[in-house]
Amino acid sequence: MDKRELGNSGLYVSKLGLGCMSLGTEEQSAVEIVRYALDHGVNYLDTADLYDFGQNERIVGQALKGRRDEVVLATKVGNRWDDVDDGWRWDPSKSYIEKAVKDSLHRLGVDYIDLYQLHGGTIEDPYEEAIEAFETLKKEGLIRAYGISSIRPNVIKRFLSHADIQSIMMQYSLLDRRPEEWMPLLEEHGVSIVARGPLAKGMLSERMLAKASENVREKGYLDYSYGELEETLSSIKERLGSRGMNELALQYVLSQSTVASVIAGASSKEQLAQNIEAVNGEPLTDGEVKLLKDLTKSSRYDAHRD
Repeated sequence: MDKRELGNSGLYVSKLGLGCMSLGTEEQSAVEIVRYALDHGVNYLDTADLYDFGQNERIVGQALKGRRDEVVLATKVGNRWDDVDDGWRWDPSKSYIEKAVKDSLHRLGVDYIDLYQLHGGTIEDPYEEAIEAFETLKKEGLIRAYGISSIRPNVIKRFLSHADIQSIMMQYSLLDRRPEEWMPLLEEHGVSIVARGPLAKGMLSERMLAKASENVREKGYLDYSYGELEETLSSIKERLGSRGMNELALQYVLSQSTVASVIAGASSKEQLAQNIEAVNGEPLTDGEVKLLKDLTKSSRYDAHRD
């Protein structure tokens, strides 16, 4: 599978990354999915300390035994649950980040993390502390690069201006084209997009609206009413039916040079195999990209969102 550089980090990630959140907690099945991904060219694994309250990192660690050097390993920090009775709370402090990375390393069973990401954030955060923590961890060799996972314009601007981030994880799909607004600025800073949600909760898979939730059926999805979703997806299928929906969805995101990798989850090897086949397919032509843009809505983030 082709690889792309993550920002200017020197880390080269497969065009398809495995989003580990959907692996579940049945260890044998989850380990098999991760190893299937590695065996078929996927070298980028994305997890988070919050997923199943650390259990996801432990499972990923089990799957990586003996194969650490094949992987660009990403995890996330900031959602703290070790000092609350129920759920979690947001803590981007330097002291917590420096503690949390050691916990993640222990659960993963590794000596370093390739990409460490701040898992959210608001404009009120002590961002200088967080940046200082990440820079310290880089100097200590505990992480190789860092980034953020955010769709908040003010947070994105702050980190682009003040931090040596290599990536921003953003929800991006044919039905959520908001990151396109940011691509020129990210390219100027040498920062890559890691695209999550490329199949729009399954609505851009072969099953299309059969995967729509009750909430989507009632209220639509982002800028789309349910009727508009029906019309849009039908038009895509009608005009570009020679390609599968999975392929169109993943290849559209990858047609953007700012995108280093699309992160798709998989709860089975069959689902993963479909995504691998789609990413390994023929890239979209310029005409296909233009047509898909014409058939879908361009939208922007709320500039006032913290």
